[in-house]
Amino acid sequence: MSFTRRVLLHGSLAAAVWRLTAARADSPAPSASGFLPFEAAPAELVLAPPPAAPASALAYAGQIPGPLLRMKLGEALKIRLKNGLQDPTQVCFPGLRPPNASAGYGGLTNPRLKSGESLDIEFAPPDAGFSLYFPHAGATDAAQQGRGLFGPIIVDEPDKPDVDEDFAVILSDWNADGKGQIKDDFSDSTLARGAGRKGALVFANGAASPLKLTARPSARIRLRLGNAATARLTSVAVEGAKPLIVAVDGQPSEPFEPLRNQFPMGPGARFELIFDMPRDSGASVDFSLRGAPDAAPIPFVAIRAEGEPVAGRAAAPRLPPNPLLPAEMALETGRRTDIVVTGGGSAPFALNGATFADWAQKPVASLARNAVTVFAIANKTAVVQAMRLGGHAARILHSMDDGWEPYWRDTILVQPGRTISIAFVASNPGKWPIESSIPEHRAAGVGGWFQVG
Repeated sequence: MSFTRRVLLHGSLAAAVWRLTAARADSPAPSASGFLPFEAAPAELVLAPPPAAPASALAYAGQIPGPLLRMKLGEALKIRLKNGLQDPTQVCFPGLRPPNASAGYGGLTNPRLKSGESLDIEFAPPDAGFSLYFPHAGATDAAQQGRGLFGPIIVDEPDKPDVDEDFAVILSDWNADGKGQIKDDFSDSTLARGAGRKGALVFANGAASPLKLTARPSARIRLRLGNAATARLTSVAVEGAKPLIVAVDGQPSEPFEPLRNQFPMGPGARFELIFDMPRDSGASVDFSLRGAPDAAPIPFVAIRAEGEPVAGRAAAPRLPPNPLLPAEMALETGRRTDIVVTGGGSAPFALNGATFADWAQKPVASLARNAVTVFAIANKTAVVQAMRLGGHAARILHSMDDGWEPYWRDTILVQPGRTISIAFVASNPGKWPIESSIPEHRAAGVGGWFQVG
């Protein structure tokens, strides 16, 4: 794997471009026990040029984003999490469908680690795919994630698609003051009960965007995009190529072209695209972030064609479907549960009438294992809700429940005043969250859990 980076962290040069050209990741070496040292600890991150001092930040294993965790399907992830923070913490792996005891939802599936404590985490992810890992301990999640605790994880499929380049890029943003320091507004109730905290400084991996990459003319590119910003809901627009989306939220999908060459990406979401570079040297494929109609696009990733051209290929490949997910679901036999999000503004958010402060005594639903389940998620607030389904992947149903979208999701955007229904098979036993993927919204009340088995 080629590993390069262009951001100062702890005063030295560290990696920020994941160019996945080899079978294995250049990750930190595991200890003699076989566990990768993985400490969450204070760090420094340069957000403004001198004379501004580096910003006080947080890092996993001394990196922002955290190190790329990469393994083959069937191999075990083995990390030794140490809490070097003052506050409790835990690390979760939403989207991986891990065993419940290793999922890392603090206080629900695992205890919150106190300062100085350590925990060995070991499990074999059941699915191939691209995901992100985050802290999950409670009210401090927004500050921990928003100061740098996030990173990528890739489980390689046994048979990779035929591509020339494979890039992974993570979106984050930073709310910096005039001195280049991260603003300590993570507990601002106005932001938490509104759209959430958005930073004006946008990063692609470990440096200010746009991230500039190169590839040979006509090269076939696999681009994995993940959103680690705490509250940024954005549309990703593509110019210079006609991409196919081949995976969403870590699960292979039926390949499809994004409408008008752009697609929405909420907090925690992941998209994988395959496209061919232009044939002309010097041409580029550009990705930008689009928000409000009157806001200028933000350049995010630029891939320039350089070098000798690659021979053209036939139709773009697709990723093999996940055999562990059902090809069909008998929706007529499914149990429906209404999930209603209310509040905001001057009032806390609530999920089914309960404001999340810590995990409730009773689940919002108790499901038999392998039961077909429908969650109808109604957003009765004035802002978009980004809802996360723990331990499972779901299909978004059409409005008449007569079919579903051609991809699986574990993060679902629900517009104000709308209801989105999702269907899944409750195959993963244990206690699982149905919560906001925006940590500010979780802290303001959007959180609950369901029981499987």
